[in-house]
Amino acid sequence: MCDHKNVLAPFVLAFAGLKEGVHHFNRNITNTFFDAFNYTEFSNAALSVQLELTKKTTLLEVQFSISGFVTVGCDLTNELFDLPIQPTHELVVKFGEEFNDEDEHLLVLPHGSHQLDVAQTLFETIVLAVPQKRVHPGIEKGTLQSDLLDRLEALHPSESTDEHEKTDPRWDALKKLKKD
Repeated sequence: MCDHKNVLAPFVLAFAGLKEGVHHFNRNITNTFFDAFNYTEFSNAALSVQLELTKKTTLLEVQFSISGFVTVGCDLTNELFDLPIQPTHELVVKFGEEFNDEDEHLLVLPHGSHQLDVAQTLFETIVLAVPQKRVHPGIEKGTLQSDLLDRLEALHPSESTDEHEKTDPRWDALKKLKKD
């Protein structure tokens, strides 16, 4: 069992000691990040996060740029595959009387705050970047080799051109109607 606070600690940015201007932060996200949120949809994750924090006198602007992949199961075959994602997100941080995160692009921190926790915003940005329907790229290209696909192909009825094949006479009568 991992300590969630230690896993998420790199995503708490202390801005109080920073000068006004642009500051860059780089972070890596693996499965332990998602474990901290009890999120199990990804069997693996390798993501790189570039954060650009612009400190101004009355507010902060944060731009997230994420790239990498998450390993997910195909909705058609259940085969695991690496799904590349590259979401971006912009966040404006203002200061007010009380904490408010109701708007996904505006965060209000209480006056006197000195750090910004971006873990939840990163989590939501990544999860929302994964499409609802996840299809293995090998299916679209026709290159996926899978036991499930092989079994489906074996069960698929084949068209026969042999006239002497035994058929049910009741179906023969219906086939005559179809031809007329």
